[in-house]
Amino acid sequence: MATSSSSLSHAKRGRAVAVAAASSAAALLSFFLLLVVLVPQHALNSPISLSSDLSVLLSPPLRPPKAATLTRVAAEKPVSEAESPGGRDLSMPPSPSPWRPSETPVAAVLAQEPTAAPPPERRERRCDLYQGRWERDEEGQYPLYHPGSCPYVDEAFSCQENGRRDLGYLRWRWKPHGCDLPRFNGTDFLERIRGKRLMFIGDSMNRNQFESMLCLLQEALPDKSKMYETRGYKITKGRGYFIFKFVDYNCTVEFVRSHFLVREGTRVNGQGNSNQVLIIDRIDKSANRWRRADILVFNTGHWWTHGKTARGKNYYQEGDVVYPKLDAIEAYRKAMNTWGTWIDNNVDPAKSLIFYRGYSAAHFRGGDWDSGGTCNGETDPIKTGAFLESYPSKMKIVNEVINRLHVPVVFMNVTKLTNYRKDGHPSIYGKKLAEGEKVSKRRQDCSHWCLPGIPDSWNELIYASLVLKQHHPKSLR
Repeated sequence: MATSSSSLSHAKRGRAVAVAAASSAAALLSFFLLLVVLVPQHALNSPISLSSDLSVLLSPPLRPPKAATLTRVAAEKPVSEAESPGGRDLSMPPSPSPWRPSETPVAAVLAQEPTAAPPPERRERRCDLYQGRWERDEEGQYPLYHPGSCPYVDEAFSCQENGRRDLGYLRWRWKPHGCDLPRFNGTDFLERIRGKRLMFIGDSMNRNQFESMLCLLQEALPDKSKMYETRGYKITKGRGYFIFKFVDYNCTVEFVRSHFLVREGTRVNGQGNSNQVLIIDRIDKSANRWRRADILVFNTGHWWTHGKTARGKNYYQEGDVVYPKLDAIEAYRKAMNTWGTWIDNNVDPAKSLIFYRGYSAAHFRGGDWDSGGTCNGETDPIKTGAFLESYPSKMKIVNEVINRLHVPVVFMNVTKLTNYRKDGHPSIYGKKLAEGEKVSKRRQDCSHWCLPGIPDSWNELIYASLVLKQHHPKSLR
């Protein structure tokens, strides 16, 4: 009997173990079936590891890069189709879906961030619009308007009308690495600024760009009389404020002269003599006009390189103090911080869009603008050399200031883009000659640009920023 009871006890224990094992196996099977249902198939197939508690370690959502980049998502196409070796062609803008801040705040259009990580079949293509090369236009699309066709070009920039005969400098287009700029569409641009004020604020380089924009937009108007300066002013270098109205779009394109963005003034010394000063901790008086704009394009730079500004003796004022001597770069840093503070305190990013266009290269040989420097006879861009990589310290300061601002600013870093183009300046063709008058080579303009010409590409970059507007402006720096 003892043996029989022992055998029975062993049998019962064996059945209990079997039942327990079966229950554990069933529970484990149910768990994995539940895992298959709840976890996305792409996560199970991916190399992402599972932790000991079987929670999926997902990587964080992709964020727009801090650098000066624009992103376009290749949706509904495999990566192999969307990413050709030469980069995606973004040259055709989407069908018009105008950006109208009056109806939709800028923040709602430009500041949208992705709410979730994009699915794996969507891949981001990043394109730095300011890193690229100049390519010959083989399709006959450039220049974007004919020389002599635009009545808004200052005489000093109208090179063909002033006697320049070579046309090669007009046949280049800027090609960013990895993508194409959207083709400039003046009608679409005007739709995007319908009801708004676009304002260029800065020195004569910004007037150069302002005139280019007027010419580009005039091309889109069937009736040219529907565009005019509101007070009847003709464009001349002596006038510092212009407002051009586009009647059918109820918008304006304006220029406000501000050489330094901070305040120019005079100071009377103890002997009763007055001298000019630059008040680097006060914003320029024209800032009252800036507040009225919806899209602002700023620049300053060239005036900091010559004369009393460069020497910095008894010229820079901060508070009540005039510095006996202050380095121009340090003064520039203080001035840009003053500008940045004004932007943060006066601009509502939900209503306004801010651009800062960087320094454009001058190409003087054998001297400067006031010491016999020349650039005549240049017909092709620079191909190689250290000059292409040169980068002014002032632009490093601009980048630092912009990165500290609370209000987003699009930094148009055109310095390298313009470093190439020694062939695009007015040179000796900055003045229309009377019959029989000979060209003078004594003083040449190797700073500004012929129109049509390089400033047209700057405005193409503004258009690209509006067309490819999916991301927050900070991702455009």
